[in-house]
Amino acid sequence: MKPGFLVLLLLLLPAAMAPAAAGEQRPRARAAGVIIGSMAPGPHNAITDVEGVGVGHATLTEGTRLHTGVTAIVPHAGNMFRQRVPAAIVVGNGFGKLVGITQVQELGELETPILLTGTLGTWKVADAAADWLLRQPGMENVRSINPVVGETNDGYLSDIRARPLTPALVEQALTTLSTGAVAEGSIGAGAGTVAFGWKGGIGTSSRRLAQADGGYTVGVLVQSNFGGDLTIAGVPVWKQLPDPAAQAQSLKAPPPSTGDGSIMIVVATDAPLDAAGLQRLARRALVGLARTGSVMSNGSGDYVIAFSTAKENRRDPEVAVQPARSVAGEAITPLFQATAEATEEAIVNSLFRATSVRGHRGNAAALPLAPVLQALRRAGAVQAPAR
Repeated sequence: MKPGFLVLLLLLLPAAMAPAAAGEQRPRARAAGVIIGSMAPGPHNAITDVEGVGVGHATLTEGTRLHTGVTAIVPHAGNMFRQRVPAAIVVGNGFGKLVGITQVQELGELETPILLTGTLGTWKVADAAADWLLRQPGMENVRSINPVVGETNDGYLSDIRARPLTPALVEQALTTLSTGAVAEGSIGAGAGTVAFGWKGGIGTSSRRLAQADGGYTVGVLVQSNFGGDLTIAGVPVWKQLPDPAAQAQSLKAPPPSTGDGSIMIVVATDAPLDAAGLQRLARRALVGLARTGSVMSNGSGDYVIAFSTAKENRRDPEVAVQPARSVAGEAITPLFQATAEATEEAIVNSLFRATSVRGHRGNAAALPLAPVLQALRRAGAVQAPAR
């Protein structure tokens, strides 16, 4: 790592970053009383509520020049190449880069963790991940591997052409995993993202189905970096917000606030779904995206990666197995609702938790929560804080 580069694995800001507001707290949406949807979350209200799923971040900051990083989502703690999980990818709008997409679409399975990063770091992250994975025990004779790496463009807040990500950062994201609470906001792959003209980032949420519906869990993690008219719990809060460019007091140019931009959405579930069922599930994440005010514009890269951790559906490539079992018919509808709700809340959490950043081409202010909560209270969309 070059001198002066600071790897942050905690949700902290360097002194060069502007504060969100004097004394302002950055709670998650639900902690502020904003309850999205009707289904209950899991204990952490995070993708890690799906048993076995881990999330790791590595964040690289250097003054105002670099705000980038890597986020890893690991479906289970075993050797994923030897215990592959059913998976599917849905493309809402394809203006983006997603390494490994065709093999997942063809075979309907994941054989590696999922990594998220900035656009021009995509291939460096994929290369470093492949190298690390091939060095793991039991991989000595492997001659093909399919790392899955998605991106959004952090080139407004970070010097994207520097391509500063190193194998050490990728390894850090893959090995410093949390299976409980997940750090959100301006961290990991969300360090340099902008959403709706405000600071975007990493967000997560989950939903747990009633026992009558199977008792399954759906968890979602997002990397928000897109635009539109910010809507929360059905309330058009964008009408009550100040101009984000003025709030950012930009150094050179206003932050992007048009509909262009991108989002990566990762959906995990312990429900036994095959690739076809997961593709149907992934499409419902786009319902949650739309509820926040996105229209998936021409310049937006909107991708959903969905996988199932159900142990009975894991596959060893060297052992013949029966076709994966899958929830079907009307029984899948509650999973659809859970996915839409968790995606919407994960996006809102990415904004609520993100902190202001002074960046390479300008600044991105944190979403001002006071007017947002005021608008939501007037609409009756704020309850007594739950968690």
